[in-house]
Amino acid sequence: MASTDRDRVAAMIDHTLLAPEATADEVRELCEEGERLGVLAVCVSPSMLPLGAGWLTGETLTACVVGFPSGAHHASVKAAEAAQARANGADEVDMVINLGLAKAGAWGAVRAEIDAVRAAAPHPAVVKVIIESGLLTDEEIVAACEASVAAGADFVKTSTGFHDSAGGATVEAVRLMRATVGPDVGVKASGGIRSAEKALALIEAGANRIGTSSAAKILAELEG
Repeated sequence: MASTDRDRVAAMIDHTLLAPEATADEVRELCEEGERLGVLAVCVSPSMLPLGAGWLTGETLTACVVGFPSGAHHASVKAAEAAQARANGADEVDMVINLGLAKAGAWGAVRAEIDAVRAAAPHPAVVKVIIESGLLTDEEIVAACEASVAAGADFVKTSTGFHDSAGGATVEAVRLMRATVGPDVGVKASGGIRSAEKALALIEAGANRIGTSSAAKILAELEG
């Protein structure tokens, strides 16, 4: 595959390390690898911020998760976490919605917590809303995306990657999310993306950001 295709995918990747047992040294290695690979961003846990001096020296962005991985935090806690992440150098925040509220159909409350995070991380910060699509019906996916757009989110995102029984990103979910949010809001596919074939299928379905801990493998396959 042409290097332009490899570079196109690299420019969509959030190079991710969110294992709770990850060490600072492993996050430093993630940052260094991300810069070598030319990814768009690295995505880390809140306790890893601020990043060490010199861990990122180029244009690679820093993303941080909020309310992760359960989403069952109070909205005020998510907002405080987002504000602290921004103060500690995060360019982007990836927040998990309250899935209990979503399953109960309390979409006004879901929107309110996204509003709170958006207020705590105003533009130019990028806010991505993780809806955990594998746990939702199609109707709930649509409603979660509509609440995210109404609250001013920049992206909707499929999964945390921490609900194995629900699976990760699927072509069907990404396609539905893209159809719901339209062309002006991003769709991030995340969860179980470990091959170039899957990444390309999700991009074809409408994803314009890929969250993965397998960036090196995916990009090596695209070079092959």
